[in-house]
Amino acid sequence: MTRTILPLAIVAILGGCSTLPRDGPSGASVNAGATTGSALGSYALVPLTFEATERMKQIPPQFFGSLAAGSSDQPADVIGEGDTLAISIFDPSGSLFGGTLGAGSASGRNAATMSGGNQALPGATVDRSGSVTIPFGGQVRVQGLTSTQAAAAIRRALVGKVANPQVLVSIAGNASNTVNVLGDVRQPGRAPLGVNSDRILDVIAAAGGSARTTDDLTISIQREGRTYTAPLSAVTTEFGENVRLQRGDVVNVQYKPRRFSTFGGLNAVAQVDMPAGPVTLTGALSKVGGLNTNTANARRVLIFRFERPEVAQALGINQPATPRGVPVVYELDFSDAANVFAATNMEVMPEDVIYVPLAGAAEMRKFFEVVQSLTRVVYDVSVTSTLNNN
Repeated sequence: MTRTILPLAIVAILGGCSTLPRDGPSGASVNAGATTGSALGSYALVPLTFEATERMKQIPPQFFGSLAAGSSDQPADVIGEGDTLAISIFDPSGSLFGGTLGAGSASGRNAATMSGGNQALPGATVDRSGSVTIPFGGQVRVQGLTSTQAAAAIRRALVGKVANPQVLVSIAGNASNTVNVLGDVRQPGRAPLGVNSDRILDVIAAAGGSARTTDDLTISIQREGRTYTAPLSAVTTEFGENVRLQRGDVVNVQYKPRRFSTFGGLNAVAQVDMPAGPVTLTGALSKVGGLNTNTANARRVLIFRFERPEVAQALGINQPATPRGVPVVYELDFSDAANVFAATNMEVMPEDVIYVPLAGAAEMRKFFEVVQSLTRVVYDVSVTSTLNNN
């Protein structure tokens, strides 16, 4: 029985290589799936040279998403319910707010007439009706007005009571003109908007910023049922992305770490967080301990990527694009010293998969390990059968 089972099992292994345990596809299967001049495959197999990396670097980076359409032209100093106003009223005649107010002497009246009078209203709060109370002017509605417009409204309320009154209004406490800042910031919560602090970077800074690297953060603005999203790296480098906000906006700072994956004949199978700034292929390999000298096929370091169509076009790749990009496998012969410069010039992108097929000797060792384990199973079956027959 043993003589029958073992040859059949080995033939089965040889006839179906898919039963071999692998860390990934073999070099032959990578070639088989690639597009050729005569047949369309699942991806383009592109030799990675220094010249190719230079052509890739000439294509400007592309940011996914934009905040530009979410920029608001609403004034930042609009007064709302609960705001505290600092109001100063200058009375040139001094008849109401001057030194004669409550003074009985003629000299006091003359002095006030000459110098006029100034009345400062400390902490005038906008009530639920949207109004503030002004001495001799009564209730004046200021909600929805700017500081300049509110000063004009108060001035109109004093006409007939004060000769040519002059009014200055500023927002001392901004309770209504705020946005909510959420997510990965040190001090989430409400952030006030001001004339010179109404852009998105202003409110993120007011919330303490984030401890994460800029490249790993995404910003979204929620307003009136719509959401605008862009990477923070774009907001900090493109002026048009540092948009103006308006009251009621919700700003969400999301942490989305950039990662690449490695497996195959490397010293670590891992999903690696990318540091700030660009990461080259040599830097990525060093983060996982480099190639495993006992198992790796150094002639075939592969990078699986959904490439941007404009980059693929610059490289002369004719592979059809998918919704995620053009499927490309970059191939580097790391045993050639000249290609080390290409690896140093090749930038690894988020979601890249770096894979090194196993060398032929390593594949053979794995084959014999399977045969050895299967032989052990056959031996156990044979012994059991013999004992049962006895």
